[in-house]
Amino acid sequence: METADEKLGLKDLSGKVAIITGSSRGIGRRCALTLARLGCAIVIAAKTVKPNPKLPGTIYSVAAECRSLGVQALSCQMDLRDLKSIERCVQDTIDTFGRVDIVINNASALWWYSMEETPMKKFDLIVDINARGHFALTSMCLPYMKKNGWGRVISMSPPIDITKGLKNKVAYCISKVGMSIVALGAAAEYPGVVSGNTLWPATIIESYASKNFKMGDRRLWRKAKIIADAAAAIICEDSSFSGNMLIDDTYLKEQRGFTKADLVQYRCDPNVEPPRLLSGSGNWTLRRGNVKKLSKDQASDRAPGVSKL
Repeated sequence: METADEKLGLKDLSGKVAIITGSSRGIGRRCALTLARLGCAIVIAAKTVKPNPKLPGTIYSVAAECRSLGVQALSCQMDLRDLKSIERCVQDTIDTFGRVDIVINNASALWWYSMEETPMKKFDLIVDINARGHFALTSMCLPYMKKNGWGRVISMSPPIDITKGLKNKVAYCISKVGMSIVALGAAAEYPGVVSGNTLWPATIIESYASKNFKMGDRRLWRKAKIIADAAAAIICEDSSFSGNMLIDDTYLKEQRGFTKADLVQYRCDPNVEPPRLLSGSGNWTLRRGNVKKLSKDQASDRAPGVSKL
């Protein structure tokens, strides 16, 4: 009987180069280490260059972790709001490795509030980071993928049909759907050469965002490993596997043959199956994005196991 790791169908990625945004911690870091174990060279593209006790991890510390796994790694300080820093990251990648094969659009700004509570400055911020910045990065990398005849683009963003989850997330969803269209656009414009897919968690994922914004009890989260494993498996699919909007556990079950028992490994608490709050259900409300309003936001929480924290 196949193990869960064998079901993933991961392949040797030696000779490939991946740029991963927001990879100084959390999901991005986990993706970087997972691909590094497959032999892929990693570009750590993020803002953090100095250690912060509240937000551990820098572009240098994660690059060092990747190198310890026997691969090359490049640290690129990149602000997705700054076009020049994006251009510099791509050019440094080409100067160092001569190629770029994989782009994981992972970095994201969070803002879960109603339309009337969303100042236009905040709207512009999250759209600049989530949609505009990742469009710029991906569009700059596509010519190199085309030249090499192989490329993978994954956006950590939701399926476009997210109407059930729009309440108090309109601005956020506009920005995240923009990320989704970036990946789907790559798929449409480079069929058979560049595969573009979106990937979204079914549950809240353990990260510094979920911790610092107190998104419920840790027992109700999954580990970031589920997203990293799914992303790696998608990258290892044939180029024809493209244009899909995927939910992590659904993809692992339907495409990789995972069972409920295989998914237990991803629980933060092995005895508790987390609610699939992010998979499209509209029967929950968490207001998050402003740390100054955290206590008030917690008091208004409505979600299984999350209410009135």
